[in-house]
Amino acid sequence: MNDKELLPWLEKATNGDESAFELVYQATHEDVYRTVAFLVYNKQDIEDIVNEVYMRMWRSFHNYDPSRPFRFWLHGITVRLVQDWKRKAWRRIRLFERNRQMTCEEFVWTDKAVLQSEMQHDLFSLVRQLSYKLRVVVILRYYHDYALEEIADMLQIPVGTVKSRHHLAMKELRKRFEMTGGDAYVH
Repeated sequence: MNDKELLPWLEKATNGDESAFELVYQATHEDVYRTVAFLVYNKQDIEDIVNEVYMRMWRSFHNYDPSRPFRFWLHGITVRLVQDWKRKAWRRIRLFERNRQMTCEEFVWTDKAVLQSEMQHDLFSLVRQLSYKLRVVVILRYYHDYALEEIADMLQIPVGTVKSRHHLAMKELRKRFEMTGGDAYVH
């Protein structure tokens, strides 16, 4: 369902219609889940963040401007919540686990439509090795097809910073691709 088709349901949800909210949730949940999964690796954290995205969306409907794309607004909420989660997680790690190495559990994909081939899996592995700041730009640019200016608006940073991060991410991906002997597929 595209943004235009969602608009009447968004208006109803804004007025407190829970069934309209449910329809909006069903139409956007898979996309939000995948976006969070690209940025966070722990399955429980992914689910917690996705739930928080929809709670924040419900509480923030009054801030939504119908003249702008809904999914852009929703992706903005999603990215900001992931950033908040990462900031909070880092504080917890520093406070409670100073002497312990943080280990990332291997993320297991359940949605086969996301990664259909081994080459795509290899590419995702390369993207996953990027720092969060570079990875979020790559995900928003190539997974969601946002322009660099839109990414800057969403992340609330200057366009020059987005361009710099994009350039660094591509440079890093090329370098890692060459280190794999060209086994990963880069679009």
